[in-house]
Amino acid sequence: MPNPLLEIHRDTHLLAVHKPAGLLVHRSPIDRHETEFALQYARELNGGEHVYPIHRLDRPTSGLLLFARDPDTASVLGKALMAGEVRKTYLAVVRGWTPESGVIDEPLRDKAVDRRDVSEQVLREALTRYRRLAITEIAVAIEGYASSRYSLVELCPETGRKHQLRRHMQHISHPMVGDTNYGRTRHNHYFAERFGCTRLMLAATALSFRHPATGEPMTLTAAPEQSFMEVLSIFGEAELASVPGIVRERLPELC
Repeated sequence: MPNPLLEIHRDTHLLAVHKPAGLLVHRSPIDRHETEFALQYARELNGGEHVYPIHRLDRPTSGLLLFARDPDTASVLGKALMAGEVRKTYLAVVRGWTPESGVIDEPLRDKAVDRRDVSEQVLREALTRYRRLAITEIAVAIEGYASSRYSLVELCPETGRKHQLRRHMQHISHPMVGDTNYGRTRHNHYFAERFGCTRLMLAATALSFRHPATGEPMTLTAAPEQSFMEVLSIFGEAELASVPGIVRERLPELC
């Protein structure tokens, strides 16, 4: 199988790649039967040498993934991440028309789906900033209305809780398209049938931080993959014309 990762950036200390939706970053006790991971493919890109993941992406999330090429770099970036000095940017398609912008300040428990024994779970601070980039209304009745509305939003998490973006968008009644845990089943089925690809409409598109060796500010970007771009066709070219240029770039299809 060809390497599914697309190299975005490489230097002496860093390796940044685009991870397709559906690929685990590393081994997980929940998915013990899986044998393919972004970590092993990144190591392959690194000439077989070990790499160190700086952050994680959920399996159904596609996009930019950063690795350190040595332990010291991993330590520096890990501390920067914990200190909130790494800015992450995502794109998502959600149900309904969101406000133009907002802040979701809603503490979250560690266990995202299983709500049993919630009294024993600690609420942790969780904050997400969002900005609406485009809206659309399509003449398809999905939940009893004559038409259905959707928004393309930019999401910037300031904390890193489990499934934070997905849970926060559900919290404000704008769940993500393709989200099987927190989304709306009928909408998910419509998009799966229309586009022939069942995926979560969440993509990591940018990381901003100071280079661990030079201290210089840098921003890495990755355009969404083709399966994400195809769904964006519901917004139309005119509506997408004013959104960031990365939305109009394309990566190879990896769905």
